Amino acid sequence: MISVPSRDAKIPARFAQAPWTEHTAFWRQLDEQLPHDHLARQIRDAMAHLDLAPLYQTYSGRGKAPHRPDLMLAIVLFELRRGQRHPSQWYRDTHECYPLWWLGFGIRPARSCWYEFRERAGAYVDTLNAQLLHQAVEAELTTAARGALDGSAVAANASRRRLINQERLEPRLAPLEAVADDEAQGEVPEAVPGWMAKTARGRAHQHERYGQAQEQLTKRQAANAQRPASQRQAPDKIVVSPGDPEAPLGLDKDHVFGPLYTVQTVRDVTSPFILGYDVFAQASDAATLPPMLRRSQQLTGRRLEDLLVDSAYVTGMDLAECAAQDVTLYGPWQANDWSAPKSRSQFSKDRFTWHGDLDAYECPAGHLLKRVGCHTRRCSGGREVVEWQYRGEAQTCQACPLRQQCTTSQKGGRSVQRSEHEELIQAHRAWMETAEAKAVYRLRGQTIEIVFADVKEHRGLRRFSGHGLTRVRTEFALEVLLHNLLVLHRFLGQRRNTEAMPYTTEGLAA
Repeated sequence: MISVPSRDAKIPARFAQAPWTEHTAFWRQLDEQLPHDHLARQIRDAMAHLDLAPLYQTYSGRGKAPHRPDLMLAIVLFELRRGQRHPSQWYRDTHECYPLWWLGFGIRPARSCWYEFRERAGAYVDTLNAQLLHQAVEAELTTAARGALDGSAVAANASRRRLINQERLEPRLAPLEAVADDEAQGEVPEAVPGWMAKTARGRAHQHERYGQAQEQLTKRQAANAQRPASQRQAPDKIVVSPGDPEAPLGLDKDHVFGPLYTVQTVRDVTSPFILGYDVFAQASDAATLPPMLRRSQQLTGRRLEDLLVDSAYVTGMDLAECAAQDVTLYGPWQANDWSAPKSRSQFSKDRFTWHGDLDAYECPAGHLLKRVGCHTRRCSGGREVVEWQYRGEAQTCQACPLRQQCTTSQKGGRSVQRSEHEELIQAHRAWMETAEAKAVYRLRGQTIEIVFADVKEHRGLRRFSGHGLTRVRTEFALEVLLHNLLVLHRFLGQRRNTEAMPYTTEGLAA
């Protein structure tokens, strides 16, 4: 263990020195061959914007000197930019890729070191992202006031063809526990089934995953039992992926059913910075708006003032959350309540006039629908909303000449539902019809859609490499770190170049 090069004087001396320095002949030869605009040079220069002191402090300084985390992080970011997502690939490339030799000064960590570094960096990557966003705000590169929110499904690192239900899971748990008990006593199992891992370490991991699968199945069975009878599945249809039990099951963008996670991002409308991000163990965007507002504020230190979303995020509950936080929501309202008739030839709820003083709706024929009940409706995402039911008198509706256009009920009258957030919904719908709101909302498509197009098509993030919610969050957070780091470095570089240009008066007269 010796001192580090002067360029990295802030790095504690308890880390092992890299095999090469800037004065090593072979490194200088690589430096001459590397193009001046190479990605490795960009990442090395951009790393100056990061304060890695929190990451350095996680190393105790005891035992064998570890590799320098700044060099390992630079290599990870370089690999992610090239679409190499797995630690095993990082290990291979450090033996084969000469830009990585240059970037890491010849370090070649063991395969296990890369896995351990991913786990270690995962706890601090949010801190690093917050550093970059605070620098961007201080440099007035962004106000972090207006963002666009959207989500996308990314496949989990698990097979969609090996899903098991409770009936298949229970017979496998017992043999795994029995083998684990025998190995704990030093006994070697004589034979194991074909589905069981072949090594003791593999069986230990398999036993852990199957235990997690059991917990997830119990939760999903309970959630299924709470659904309405028309939406409830048979118990044997509730399945889980033993490869990644935390991953929910759903349809991705290609309409392929399998284990996946939902990635959410908030992109700044006025710059390429990503202001907020997270990964959710669910198959839809439901109920993700409130936590994304909090995430953006945690990372930027600023509260969003405007948020541009699609119709999936525009619900009464989300409007109430935005109103409570003084956030203006831009997004189309998509009617999706029980009062909307199934046939377009029938009157929609919009044709009914609300009279607050009478606590009643007036139908197109001029009759009143009075309140007859109240219930709590469970929505996706585990949220609940209170709704009141209003119904016309059966005799009046049956004798009405507009009955065929209003209701299909043969005995009762027409009914409509009113949400506890109805006033917010109506105000939002009226607001979105204004020219100002439409002009702002047009900015959404040219901002947030680019994020997922880039990360999936150019970075290869169509399938996570890690297992479990914690690892996939780390993987996506590193992607955001790379993106924001290069954006900040490019913008600050452009500003320095502009300020360094000599001032001339040529052309002012014209």
